[in-house]
Amino acid sequence: MVYTISGIRFPAITSVCNRSRSNFNGNRNSNLSLLRKGKIYAGKSSPDSDSSSITVAASNKILVPGSQGDVSLSLTDQLENPETVLDDPQGLHDVNNQTMEDDKKLKDEEDFVEPISGYTYKKKGGYNEVDHEQESASSSLVGHDSKAQGEKASVPIDGTITIERPRTVPPPGTGQGIYKIDPLLNKYREHLEYRYGQYKRLREAIDKNEGGLEVFSRGYEKFGFTRSDTGITYREWAPGAKSAALIGDFNNWNPNADVMTRNEFGVWEIFLPNNADGSPPIPHGSRVKIRMDTPSGIKDSIPAWIKFSVQAPGEIPYNGIYYDPPEEEKYVFKHPQPKRPKSLRVYEAHVGMSSTEPKINTYANFRDDVLPRIKRLGYNAVQIMAIQEHSYYASFGYHVTNFFAPSSRCGTPDDLKSLIDKAHELGLLVLMDIVHSHVSNNVLDGLNMFDGTDSHYFHSGARGYHWMWDSRLFNYGSWEVLRFLLSNARWWLEEYRFDGFRFDGVTSMMYTHHGLQVAFSGNYTEYFGFATDVDAVVFLMLVNDVIHGLFPEAVSIGEDVSGMPTFCIPVQDGGVGFDYRLHMAIADKWIELLKKKDEDWRMGDIIHTLTNRRWLEKCVSYAESHDQALVGDKTLAFWLMDKDMYDFMALDRPATPLVDRGIALHKMIRLITMGLGGEGYLNFMGNEFGHPEWIDFPRGDQHLSDGRIIPGNNLSYDKCRRRFDLGDAEYLRYHGMQEFDRAMQHLEETYGFMTSEHQYVSRKDEGDRTIVFERGNLIFVFNFHWTNSYSDYRVGCLKPGKYKIVLDSDDTLFGGFNRIDHSAEYFTSDGRYDDRPHSFRVYAPCRTAVVYALAEHELEPVKR
Repeated sequence: MVYTISGIRFPAITSVCNRSRSNFNGNRNSNLSLLRKGKIYAGKSSPDSDSSSITVAASNKILVPGSQGDVSLSLTDQLENPETVLDDPQGLHDVNNQTMEDDKKLKDEEDFVEPISGYTYKKKGGYNEVDHEQESASSSLVGHDSKAQGEKASVPIDGTITIERPRTVPPPGTGQGIYKIDPLLNKYREHLEYRYGQYKRLREAIDKNEGGLEVFSRGYEKFGFTRSDTGITYREWAPGAKSAALIGDFNNWNPNADVMTRNEFGVWEIFLPNNADGSPPIPHGSRVKIRMDTPSGIKDSIPAWIKFSVQAPGEIPYNGIYYDPPEEEKYVFKHPQPKRPKSLRVYEAHVGMSSTEPKINTYANFRDDVLPRIKRLGYNAVQIMAIQEHSYYASFGYHVTNFFAPSSRCGTPDDLKSLIDKAHELGLLVLMDIVHSHVSNNVLDGLNMFDGTDSHYFHSGARGYHWMWDSRLFNYGSWEVLRFLLSNARWWLEEYRFDGFRFDGVTSMMYTHHGLQVAFSGNYTEYFGFATDVDAVVFLMLVNDVIHGLFPEAVSIGEDVSGMPTFCIPVQDGGVGFDYRLHMAIADKWIELLKKKDEDWRMGDIIHTLTNRRWLEKCVSYAESHDQALVGDKTLAFWLMDKDMYDFMALDRPATPLVDRGIALHKMIRLITMGLGGEGYLNFMGNEFGHPEWIDFPRGDQHLSDGRIIPGNNLSYDKCRRRFDLGDAEYLRYHGMQEFDRAMQHLEETYGFMTSEHQYVSRKDEGDRTIVFERGNLIFVFNFHWTNSYSDYRVGCLKPGKYKIVLDSDDTLFGGFNRIDHSAEYFTSDGRYDDRPHSFRVYAPCRTAVVYALAEHELEPVKR
């Protein structure tokens, strides 16, 4: 009996395990692990010991090395004071004092060719190969089955040598630039110098013991399944396991057939030679797991580095899949990756719910149907959620179970590559919503309790558990956790050609209180006290090193609500290294205002929220994201129009006052957010036209332990889709909202106002309820008054000349009332007004937003 998933056939067998959440509470000190020439070092650990750690609320103290309150010793502490922590006689302090073995010499000196610019030429097999001079300490460890990692150049028949130089991560800088950017940081120099010192010491340790970040971040070439000409090697770091065996379809799930061996540092390994006919020992598409005898019992787990996993029909736990299709079946990228745009306009999307039909959509359908829509709307980047495999669909992809595997619900890895390649053909960047902040607590198909201990990849005890998200928390002070996560980020950039990341839940990572029940006021003591998780911040610095060092065009966006200073300053200057921060306060402010009457809106409050960001730290602004679209919350359109959206959106019938108000404010809110909120802009799919319904994933009834039942939705997909047909229907008012969003993107593409250095708010009138500001060469005029329209309304400006309207929210194309004459020309007069050297007069109807530009900057028509 067989079943088929995504084109792969698997035999159906009864699952040998049931999913359970282990209550094993064994503790273990996660020591530093090293990869040294000839051996894998993964940190010896005892399952029954743990160093104490505490969670401290924000305090006025500064965290410095050796301070009394710093009771939790991390990997970076061990690097500085190894003798205080490492009980392993072959731990880091011995390794640091030991001279690494010399790289192996060439077998025949006659094969040596004169090196050019740091490269060694060796003759092999009738052609010349170019290897980088420095071998990594770890590359020799994995035997001969890993592919050579230095960039190579072959000598063709004509004798011309073409060399592609290997990528490298730049060395650390001085870390002093942050003090010039923000002098207030000088008061917290001790903490910041300690943080940067830990980062530099870790970089040095990686350079010495791993051959540098470039090598260290290629852990997927050492761990998991690696294929060579002679067979398949499988390695897994599981120091808590007592025994391990590789099982699967290929050996009839016999735990005695392929028993693995363990080295002294907790790395299990097995090599499977090719079959007699030369075929691989594990067929492509086979199910595989690792069976381990652990302190919490016998368990079958999906390999931690698995590249694909699927859920069989009728089963609950996922199965790991050995994914290695024949060369002729592998997707080959055809299009180059686009250059990073100056202005970032992001369309946030979820592949599974992107169909207009109540079903899970596929990568192929998203490629063919949704990507052209995104391009047509004028966005230049698509941010895709829920890529990493997650067994619980309703988690929105945030409870990751398999970090290196794309979600199999939507197709195969090659289907995803085809999607990304198509986006690149359209000139769209593809950003991945990556989750390194927490992990699903699933035991059988996730990382939780992987080796039978609760501190394998995570902090033990309460510190390793996020009580609000019901998930596990990484120990960013563990060497092998760093290898795993840094390699994970690189894997998606290298293998799938993603163009960057949106890092989820960064606030939770950076603080031991995870931002829970904490109201950040902006006081710097909230950022640089004992509540800061320095290990996590250093990891973020390292991952940004990898991203920007190896992929200079890649984009990194961090979801941080705290306002951490230096967040978007380069690592070399002492910052955390992100390109953008998500400006999360804006969406919260709009929800706050929409709960009030129009009369209670304050223009100064709106301006303050939109412009309250750190100097030289770029932000991606948004009026709403997927968070506001989830069941239990409301989208802006729903807050504005409520149930009237169901009955009064057709153009052949009169609108209600609620609908007229809602459409007008929906457009104004989005434009002023883009105009003042940051250097980038984000929109969640469907919200551009005011999607009328919330997102409700299919849910069954939930039976609680106390006997209560939380009703589900009968596993319905009806509210887990996007009704793009509503935005496309020209007979509905949704279409006008969609066209306005499209015109807004086109305006930014033409004028690039989001990244202009010139921004000036000339008027925020609480009586008139008007806001006037300059951004780049444009002048934005907003009238939020609910009834008052203003004739001959004087607007200050910097540049003199003739102005014309380039965007009008009241245009009938956008569902407006066409109260402004677009053929009118506006000439400036001299004389200061609103602290501007020139001014001109306009008509400002109530609840409208109009953008003016100098007439010599003609706006190109929007292509339909």
